[in-house]
This record gives sequence, C-alpha cells and structure tokens, in this order.
Amino acid sequence: MTVRLDKFISSHTEITRSEIKKLISKKAVTLNGETVCDSSLKIDPESCTVCISGKPVDSRDKVYYLLNKPAGYISATYDKKEKTVTELLCEDHRRKDIFPAGRLDKDSTGMLILTNDGALSHKILSPASHIPKFYIVKLAERFRDEYVKEFEKGVVIDGGEKCLPAKVRAFETVENTALTEISQGKFHQVKRMFEAVGNKVEFLHRVQMGALMMPVELGFGSYIEIMHKDLSHLLDKPDFGAVFEKINENLSSYSINI
Repeated sequence: MTVRLDKFISSHTEITRSEIKKLISKKAVTLNGETVCDSSLKIDPESCTVCISGKPVDSRDKVYYLLNKPAGYISATYDKKEKTVTELLCEDHRRKDIFPAGRLDKDSTGMLILTNDGALSHKILSPASHIPKFYIVKLAERFRDEYVKEFEKGVVIDGGEKCLPAKVRAFETVENTALTEISQGKFHQVKRMFEAVGNKVEFLHRVQMGALMMPVELGFGSYIEIMHKDLSHLLDKPDFGAVFEKINENLSSYSINI
C-alpha cells in the first residue's frame, strides 16, 4: 500500500510536516539513495528506504519497548511540566504514535511497555484480562504474617472498595521488603492496600507482568526492544511461588533502593 512521503515520515518520527518540507528543500531527504524534491510523492514503505540526513526512517508498523522506568517520570507521552517516559527513548526510536501501555506512578519504578499497538494496550489495561503484575515493595514498618491472609481474601481499601484477591510474601534477606502480586489496576492500588493493613509503601518497583519478566541487568532509564511473540507471555498466569523464588535469588542484583 502506498502512502504520501510526508505522511510516512511524520507518523514514524517526531518530525512535523512543515519541518519535513524544510528538510526536503535542504536536500536532506532521500528515497532509495536518491534525493527527494516532492513531499507528496507516493511511496511503498515496505519496499523503499527513506533516509533523513543519512539516517534510515524506521518503517515498521508496530514497535515494542520494555523500559525500566526511573523515579521522577510520569507515564504519559507529553506534559508541559513533568518529564515523560517517552523522553527516555533515543532519538532514532521516538515516534508520535508511541505511548506507555499502562502506567506507573511518578515515584514508582520498574517495568513499563512503550508501544504504538493500541490493541495490545487495550489487553493490558482491560479489567477482563486480569494480567498479574508483580512488585517488589519496601515498607516503612516490618512485614506482618497476617498480611498474607488479608491479601488473599481481598483487601478493602479507602472508600470501601474491595480489591480482588492478591498475593504477598516477605523476603527474608532484606528487612521490610516483600513481593506482591495483583491482577487489577486501581489508582495507587498497592500503596492503598498496604495502608489498609496498617503499613506504608516507601518504594515500589514492578518486575514482571504475566510471565514476562524484566531483565535483572536492565538499569533505570534503559530499555530493550521486544518482539510481538514475546508479548504473548503477558497473558500467562505464572505460579507466584516460582516467581518469588526466581526474584529472591537475584534480589541483590536489581538496581533498586532496598
């Protein structure tokens, strides 16, 4: 299928159409190695190579990045005052259509998927999917054994909302630290759940969604590209005990403040 050159460049980069015209006038745009003079030229992205100042424009329709979100960034594409997670992508990977599929609070860290795949985002955000999400939690006070049963029966948070059953287990090697699994996405849910049982979350770090685990070696602000086939693991329901043991083995390797 053919598309206008300026539309293709605009949808696959952060460059506006007016900027594209200026680049073309400066002979900075090439098509299959030949300088382009007309922004309305019809091209077939699958069989053509478009370059801007010698750099190829990524022609792929769908892209997926797994980001280790640092604190201080909001899960949005644009904000006048705050830094956004899309700013963490390198210039070559930035596109107008990329957005975070899901969210993490500004002060929370860890696994976040950036994509331009709306269907995938809907699956992640849909309450019907019940995708399990796993968080390493640092608490203000010691972990109490009764939390396990309270989470299993469903914690009633402020406002009288009852959460779906969740799982939680303390790490023995690190004080006041636990792994929790939830399958909902209520606003500040993990923090509100621990407040409801008389504790407070000081640090929240997401390490896994479904059976897709974030690489231990991925540092804050870093990201990797993942394939669409890998995303099928998002809908898997892994065993909590197995996830706990795997994370516990590598707990000291995570670049988190515990």
